[in-house]
Amino acid sequence: MQFDPENNINKLCALGMQFEGEGKPEEADRVFQQAWNEAANAIEKFTAAHYIARHQTSVADKLKWDEIALNFALSVDGNEIKSVYPSLYLNIAKCHEDMGDIGKAIENYQLALNFTSFLPNDGYGKMIKAGVDNGIARVC
Repeated sequence: MQFDPENNINKLCALGMQFEGEGKPEEADRVFQQAWNEAANAIEKFTAAHYIARHQTSVADKLKWDEIALNFALSVDGNEIKSVYPSLYLNIAKCHEDMGDIGKAIENYQLALNFTSFLPNDGYGKMIKAGVDNGIARVC
């Protein structure tokens, strides 16, 4: 899925990633929360929630934000958004795995696998596909 580099929410999330890279997690959290508060549509909400999820300290909170991100992504029409589904389902599956709910982990790894055909054929796509395959191997 192509992200508009001029979109303010995407700019805020990129700034948050920069803060992460500089070892400033509190600043990253603040910027990701600002992105969430300013997000005006489903794509922006999905994007901000995805980054907020990455900064949660508990698996339960991460799962909550990953599910919020997925629900906003699912509300967007079109095939292009489907390229983010494998990553979102992978994140949710890993949370369930970490929480010991293997049944839900398997279900979400399978959902991730069902959408891998929408992944780009590049390093990112291969990384997500490998994560899905590795997750399935761990829980099955």
